Amino acid sequence: MSHPWRPSEFYPDPAIEILDESFRPYRINSAAVERIATGCRWAEGPVWFGDHGCLIWSDIPNDRMLRWDERSGAVSVFRQPTGYANGNTRDRQGRLITCEHLGRRVVRTEPDGSLSVLADRYEGKRLNSPNDVVVKSDGSIWFTDPPFGLLGDYEGRRADAELPTDVYRIDGASGRIDKVADGIDRPNGLCFSPDESILYIVECGTSPRSILAFDVGHKGARLENRRVFIDAGPGTPDGMRCDIAGNLWCGWGMGNPDLDGVMIFNPQGRPIGRVRLPERCANVCFGGPMGNRLFMAASQSVYALYVNTRGVAGG
Repeated sequence: MSHPWRPSEFYPDPAIEILDESFRPYRINSAAVERIATGCRWAEGPVWFGDHGCLIWSDIPNDRMLRWDERSGAVSVFRQPTGYANGNTRDRQGRLITCEHLGRRVVRTEPDGSLSVLADRYEGKRLNSPNDVVVKSDGSIWFTDPPFGLLGDYEGRRADAELPTDVYRIDGASGRIDKVADGIDRPNGLCFSPDESILYIVECGTSPRSILAFDVGHKGARLENRRVFIDAGPGTPDGMRCDIAGNLWCGWGMGNPDLDGVMIFNPQGRPIGRVRLPERCANVCFGGPMGNRLFMAASQSVYALYVNTRGVAGG
């Protein structure tokens, strides 16, 4: 049974909350939250394909990826099976990069539809279950590797972990895989600041969860100066993306309906806004012709909202 959903009948949509006056310029008063798709089991990893006018996302337990056509509004199966795909992004050549739970790997979809394996092992040991992924302007691919796909047979297959839960970088030129951060308890969502000087990573194995910040040093290939950027308190951040002003738009919720939706933090880590949804939001991306439409993968459904900002490239 799908969640009840009733769009706002007036503007501004009360689901878009201003927590700090600095958020007001980002809200479009005549834009409302829209539900563009439903019927998923666990929606994740939205990624925008502007050249095709579509959104693609993962429905992990159903082992499929879905496609929403912007022009017609039609939803179709993009790929099935998918190896229980989770996070997705595009590289700087526009190719789809996907994290797979079942194959315990990161893959790239080539123009002919074939898959190239970019990473499935580190120092001879199998990865856990790559979760989320971003691409830096130098072509390097950064991904998190928590154990969620190994914990049961719903979003992957039960298996023993061979590696700790770390964060990795794939060199865009050589394909070399390096560990860039360790000691993170179940790293999840990640994204770069607009100038790529900071990498944000959700640590979801702690209570409360936190969003960590790292300086990107050593010619952009390593992480330094780990710090807690946001203490989530009762919230459960998952996936996130950054806009061009440096604000973090974070999937949020679970356990408390009052928390379900998207939380927005400014570059100093202060909460400035939120988008209320009737379901927990796992991940987000920016898209649309102008890059100013926020797509929110939220449990059984996908929602969209026009905002007065744009997402940074590589997310």
